Amino acid sequence: MAAWTTFLLAFSALLPIINPLGSALVFLGLVGQAPPALYRSLALRIAIKNILFLAAVEVLGSAILNFFGISLPIVEVTGGMVVAGLGWGVLNQNDSGAIVRQKQEESDDSADPGFHDFKEKLFYPFTFPITSGPGTMVTMLTLTAHISRRDLTENLLGHAGIFGAVVVISILVYFCYAYAPTLATKVSRATAHGILRVIAFIMLCIGVQIAWNGLSALLKAVIIT
Repeated sequence: MAAWTTFLLAFSALLPIINPLGSALVFLGLVGQAPPALYRSLALRIAIKNILFLAAVEVLGSAILNFFGISLPIVEVTGGMVVAGLGWGVLNQNDSGAIVRQKQEESDDSADPGFHDFKEKLFYPFTFPITSGPGTMVTMLTLTAHISRRDLTENLLGHAGIFGAVVVISILVYFCYAYAPTLATKVSRATAHGILRVIAFIMLCIGVQIAWNGLSALLKAVIIT
């Protein structure tokens, strides 16, 4: 049950940030006219790199926090506020293409039309930051901190749940990227953004809940002392 609960938590938090549909539109704009086989090949490699990248963030998250001496409640409060802020931003976004433009701005170095070797772009910028940007890293660190309070068994199940969510979302990334030209003609940006707003509301609630968990721990420490 712990793994399933954490899976749902991680999936709901990561899906609006990674936003496979919106990222696929950016990917389509960068690749342009290309054979379907090239799209599928690039999509598969990007999905695998995304899994490895986020798995590394998950595994090294606790070590990074310990190295800088950052306590878990502080990460929960700060990370929860960031997650809630991201959800609030998407929820109140008026322009359905704004998320796409934001990802394009984050990867402005990749927009050079004379740079045609896509294999050299597999990690940067296709995986980072187009697929998983800084917001995704913050969310992963927050989720990792959120489950680190538990005992060993629940901790391992929690990590399995987060990793499972990463794999499922990366599979969605593969399909959205592999069939980006088709999606661009079948799914309107307004429809995709409408669905995203519903998920963003859930993401906002998750961020508030995580922040409250950290704040409660800090308040208890103050009261006890």
